[in-house]
Amino acid sequence: MTEQAIEINDIANIDPHLDYQAIVIGAGVSGIYQIKRLADLGVRATVLDANADLGGTWYNNRYPGARFDSESYTYSYSFSKEVLDQWNWTERFAPQPETLAYLNFVTDKFKLRKYMQFGCRVESMIFDDDKNTWTLRLDDGRQLTTRFIISGVGVLSTPTLPKLEGMDSFKGTSFHASHWPHEPIDLKGKRVAVIGSGATAIQLIPEVAKVATRLTVFQRRANWAAPLNNAPISESEMAAIRERYDDIFAACARSPGGFEHEPDRRGFYDVSPEQRRELWDRLYDEPGFGIWLQNFTEIFFDEKANAEFSAYIADRIRQRVNDPALAERLIPKDHGFGIQRVPLETGYFETYNRDDVELVDSAETPIVRITPTGLDTSDGSYEFDVIIYATGFDAFTGAFDHIDIQGAAGERLRDKWATGPETYLGTMVRGFPNFLMLVGPQTAASNFPRGAELSVDWVTPFLEHMWAHGHQRFDVDEAAETQWIEHVKDMYKGMLLRNARSWFTGYNSNLEGHEYGKMRYNIYNGGGPRYAKMLRDVADNDYEGVYFK
Repeated sequence: MTEQAIEINDIANIDPHLDYQAIVIGAGVSGIYQIKRLADLGVRATVLDANADLGGTWYNNRYPGARFDSESYTYSYSFSKEVLDQWNWTERFAPQPETLAYLNFVTDKFKLRKYMQFGCRVESMIFDDDKNTWTLRLDDGRQLTTRFIISGVGVLSTPTLPKLEGMDSFKGTSFHASHWPHEPIDLKGKRVAVIGSGATAIQLIPEVAKVATRLTVFQRRANWAAPLNNAPISESEMAAIRERYDDIFAACARSPGGFEHEPDRRGFYDVSPEQRRELWDRLYDEPGFGIWLQNFTEIFFDEKANAEFSAYIADRIRQRVNDPALAERLIPKDHGFGIQRVPLETGYFETYNRDDVELVDSAETPIVRITPTGLDTSDGSYEFDVIIYATGFDAFTGAFDHIDIQGAAGERLRDKWATGPETYLGTMVRGFPNFLMLVGPQTAASNFPRGAELSVDWVTPFLEHMWAHGHQRFDVDEAAETQWIEHVKDMYKGMLLRNARSWFTGYNSNLEGHEYGKMRYNIYNGGGPRYAKMLRDVADNDYEGVYFK
C-alpha cells in the first residue's frame, strides 16, 4: 500500500473533536457529487439542505413547463459509467420530474442519503481564528463545528418578489413561480396573472394558457427566445447516445459554454448574407442552444453583426404572431439577441394568438398595487383568482447574503460583496479561510453539471492536499485575489454582454444596489476551456495564490 493510500485511509480520524471534517451546504447537483467524493475518501462529512428533500433547483421549481435547456445526456453526471449505462432519458430536454428522479436515482445508487440532513437552514457561519474552524448555527437551534465548509447553494436559488403595495391583501392564490405549490393546483376555470416575461415565464405561460379561463401577462421588458424543439428519445437513440458518451463529454469540455454546441469558426464577414441566413435557418429549426452557441462568435462582441442576427430573429417572431402590433411588443428593443442568457421556448409566441391571452405592457401602464381581488395598473383594474410572480432571482450572491457568514476577524461576506462578488477563481474568498464554493460567483458560465463536476474535481484534490500535508487552514493571497478580479473584469471588455440588463451583470430591479449601470461581475466570461486550464495551472503550481497554515 502506498504512503498516499495510508494517508487517505486515515482521513476519517482527523479532527475527532469536531462534529465534521467538512460540511457541504446544498443537496443539489453539485452537493450530491461533492458528498460522493468525500464519502469515497472516508471523510466525516454531511450535507445540509433547507428543503425537505434533495434536488435543489429541481426540487423547488415545479411549475408547469419546467425543464432544462441543456440536452438531457449532457446534463448527466459523467463520473460513473454504470449510471450512464443504467439511466434512460426519455426526452431530449427532460422535464423537472424526470430530472429530480435522476438525482434521486444517483443519490440512492451510491447510498448518499445517510450523509444528508434536510429541513435545516443555515442561519450563520462563524470562523474561529484561534482554532481555524467554523461553527454553523441552524434554524433548528443546533450548532455544528467543522474544519471546512463547501458551498453548493446554487446560482438561482433565491427568488425575488417585486415591491408592490398590497401584496399581502390579495385574497386569491399567489406565489413566486419557483415556489409553485407541491400539491397540485388546478388552474382550470381560473383567471390567472403572470407578472414577468423572463425565462421562467416563457416556459410556464404556454402551459398555463392551456388550462386557465383567461391569462394576462404583465411584461415590463420583452425577452428574446428561440425554439427548444424538444422531442422524445427512443430506446435505439438512447443506445446510440450511450455509445458516444465519451465524445459528448469531450465536446462539452471543448465548448465555451459546456454544451455540445461549438461556435461556427468562419468569420461573420467572410461569408455572404445568404450563407449566414442559411446557417440561421438551420439552427433555428434544430434543438437546443445551437441558434445561440453554434453561431458566429461576432454576435457576442460586434454590434453590427449582432444587429443583423437580431433582425433575423425578430422576423421569425413576426412570422409566428398573427397581430403585427403585438409581435412588435414581443420583440426586444433595448438589447440584441444572445447578449443575455437565451430562454428556449415551446409555442411561447403562438400563445399570444389565443383570444383568452392578453399581454399588458407594464412599462407603459405600470402595476400600481395589488388589491384583494387582483391588481390596479395606471390604466385600470384587473380581477384574478391566481397571481404568479415570475420576477427572477437574486443570482449568484443572494443565497450567500441570506446567511450571516463571518470570516477572519469577523468580516462579513455580505459586506465584502456589497457591490459585487470578489473571489479567487470563483472558488475561494480572501479573508474567509477554509471556505470553498462549488460553481460560485465568477466561475465560467456553463452547462451546470459540467461546471459542477469541474468544481468538485478541483476542490476534492485540494482538500486531499491539505490533509496529506497536515494543513489546518488556507486563505488567499490578497494580490492573487485582486489579479483574478481584474482578469474577470477584463473578460467583459469588448463583449456586448457588458451592457445587458442581465443576472450575469447583476441586474435585478427588485433589489437595491442591483440597478442597471451598477455592474456586478458575476461570471467568468472567458469560456469553460480557459477557466478549466487556469484551475489546472493553479493546482499544478502548488496552489499558487493560496497560503497554508
